[in-house]
Amino acid sequence: MTSDSSLKPHLTREHSLNLLKQMIRIRRFEDKCAELYTQEKIRGFLHLYDGEEAVAAGVIPLLEERDRLVATYREHGHALVRGVPMGAVMAEMYGKAEGCSGGRGGSMHLFSSTRNFYGGNAIVGGGLPLAVGLALADRMRGEDHVTACIFGEGAVAEGEFHESLNLAALWGLPLLFVCENNRYAMGTALERSEAETDIHRKAESYRITSEAVDGMDVVAAEAAARRAVHAIRETGKPYFLEFRTYRFRAHSMFDAQLYRDKAEVEAWRAKGPIVRFQSWLMQNGIVHEADIAAIEAEVAGEIAEAVAFAEAGTWEPLETLTRDVYADARPPAPAIVAPSAEAVEISYREAIKAAIVEALERDERTFLMGEDVGRYGGCYAVSKGLLDQFGPERIRDTPLSESGFTGAGIGAAIAGMRPIVEVMTVNFSLLALDQIVNTAATLRHMSNGQFPVPVVIRMATGAGRQLAAQHSHSLEGWYAHIPGIRVLAPATLEDARGMLWTALQEPDPVLIFENVMLYNRTGKLAANAGPVDIDRAAVRRAGRDVTLVTYGGSLFKALGAAEQLAKEGIEAEVIDLRSLRPLDTDAILASVGKTHRVLVVDEGWRTGSLAAEIGMQIAERGFFDLDAPLARVCSAEVPIPYPAHLEQASIPQTATIVAAVKAMFGKG
Repeated sequence: MTSDSSLKPHLTREHSLNLLKQMIRIRRFEDKCAELYTQEKIRGFLHLYDGEEAVAAGVIPLLEERDRLVATYREHGHALVRGVPMGAVMAEMYGKAEGCSGGRGGSMHLFSSTRNFYGGNAIVGGGLPLAVGLALADRMRGEDHVTACIFGEGAVAEGEFHESLNLAALWGLPLLFVCENNRYAMGTALERSEAETDIHRKAESYRITSEAVDGMDVVAAEAAARRAVHAIRETGKPYFLEFRTYRFRAHSMFDAQLYRDKAEVEAWRAKGPIVRFQSWLMQNGIVHEADIAAIEAEVAGEIAEAVAFAEAGTWEPLETLTRDVYADARPPAPAIVAPSAEAVEISYREAIKAAIVEALERDERTFLMGEDVGRYGGCYAVSKGLLDQFGPERIRDTPLSESGFTGAGIGAAIAGMRPIVEVMTVNFSLLALDQIVNTAATLRHMSNGQFPVPVVIRMATGAGRQLAAQHSHSLEGWYAHIPGIRVLAPATLEDARGMLWTALQEPDPVLIFENVMLYNRTGKLAANAGPVDIDRAAVRRAGRDVTLVTYGGSLFKALGAAEQLAKEGIEAEVIDLRSLRPLDTDAILASVGKTHRVLVVDEGWRTGSLAAEIGMQIAERGFFDLDAPLARVCSAEVPIPYPAHLEQASIPQTATIVAAVKAMFGKG
């Protein structure tokens, strides 16, 4: 049992000097950064920590090396106290290749895998779900780690704040929430943005133990952190600390700071954490002027070395700037076995379920999480019965908090798990767009390859029957626009069964779009069906006269159109894209080179569609193979005029495809 005395700071001379040095080190480093910024040696945004040093110095040293730390964009002090070398931090500020993020992150995105420092996050509140996922991974593996997440009071207005606190409390996660309440979210005072300004009370509403702490007192900060970390290690449950502090400088170096007067800032400076602690130490004879001078000299020397290191650093060559958008090393393509003579009658839904079962059985790191995936059995009954088979830890029901649980899945993947995140429908994924686009797709690159995100996110897409505008989206083309993720659209039973396992081996995030109109489709599937290639398009029907390029729910409409066209002497080749990012453009061009005509069929809206991208790539690389203008059939949108034979009332249909192809040949 830990004694009460061990939970209190012991202000020995050595410890006192160390606390003071950490705060002075942060302050002087940032003073130098501000100077370098005015000289345009540091560019971009620069958010300084001046005034908040007691939080970093009091909290972070209590974390062990095995513990994890997620920071906010004002994170220079966090990185320094966590042990990231000052030279590597300064080089990152310069944008040099020797920086802790290879020069790719800059001031707001410092990373260090060796220090378990998961970086700053330029999105306010964006790191909170990530921290939930890191803590979830530790809890699922039974590992005695603490994850600390630092954020500003501005984040408490974000939905991700509430979603993350709820998940942490609901699942009992070993997570320390550290709110640095500096009273101004950019330029808006807390009193003007929050109905409840006692932020720690918000945590209490989620039944999380919480405290409000004087964030200008490093001793109080350390004492509170000791209590919190001890409680988390003892109970495995989250703890919330609100540090009431103040930033002396502007929100960023761009900020004219017109929202507060100088008198207010000077009043806070007079009770700043460094002057307050240093004065107390000297008054009590614990430290002396010579000690202060020695600290200042040592820190000045370290800063000079850091600046010299950054100045001597190198710029990353242009030819390698796209490295780590995706992993350089990928697993080999799965061995494709010849289908056995034995086949089973199965639905698309059952094929996906079989894939999930196989993944859960083959890899203990894999789990399924999402809304109603457990007791309900999934909105489309894909996971029906899996809760009984694998239990609530691995078939994990979540609240209706898409950003929160998607971000948690991303964090768990970074920590080494292999989550399958199910977002009920594609329109709901818009609530998780921040986590998918700003975290999953970017983290590998921004961290210079230190933090890959091997997460798989599944969602239903496409127009159903009588579902109105909010449930009839086909947004996979949007996601296919984003570098850093892979986008798959299984249409056949073989792909529904086989893509998931291959995707789970990927070191990068993979989005899988399942068309809602395919779930009930049945057919024969070989009994030995297994993993499939996810890199290349497939020719589903050979032809010589025209190429039909499509994917997902439109595949079988295109195949039906090809059969009708064959009766009129037009042999259509049907290309199933399967992968929407990256596109297998070579397969498309090879077919166009043979048929010399192409029609792209896409359930997305025409304007800015995936069909438009495919058409442009053909125009750029295969124009002289064409004997007829490029054409496409997409979902209708109003009020854009379009040739009458390509207009349709809703989504592409077999008849519309047939009419468009016949128009190419001058047949009405």
